[in-house]
Amino acid sequence: MQLLAVPMASSGGGGGITLLLPLILIVGMIWFMSRTQKKQRQRQADTVAALTPGTKVVTTSGMVGIVEEVDDEYVTLEVSDGMLVQFVKAAIGRVIPDDTADVVADEPADAPVEDRIEDETPARDTVDVPETGDPKAQDKKLPPTHSEN
Repeated sequence: MQLLAVPMASSGGGGGITLLLPLILIVGMIWFMSRTQKKQRQRQADTVAALTPGTKVVTTSGMVGIVEEVDDEYVTLEVSDGMLVQFVKAAIGRVIPDDTADVVADEPADAPVEDRIEDETPARDTVDVPETGDPKAQDKKLPPTHSEN
């Protein structure tokens, strides 16, 4: 009796590479995400380290204030005239740039706000409603959206 050893047919060869490819992709994604988070943490730390009194900031909860005092752990913000609130430094979300270029040079700074607002807002035109010819579209009563009892 004679036994013949016949090699089994393989399923395409590179079985090890097809198993390693997803693993390599997952490791690459984790490395990229951690690197992005590290850069973001560094930007936040630089922002907090650069805080000085008089800087306008927004906290992570959305409160806007002006920095009054900076300690080792806390930042004191003035959120309204005379109202001081203390926040942890990590709660500072971003710094609002000081835009003094928006002030119109030909108007005095002590002019009443109402005068400045009226000058800057354009006149609003009314639109004729074709069904009624009414010049004020805001006065037109709309049909009810639900059954009224």
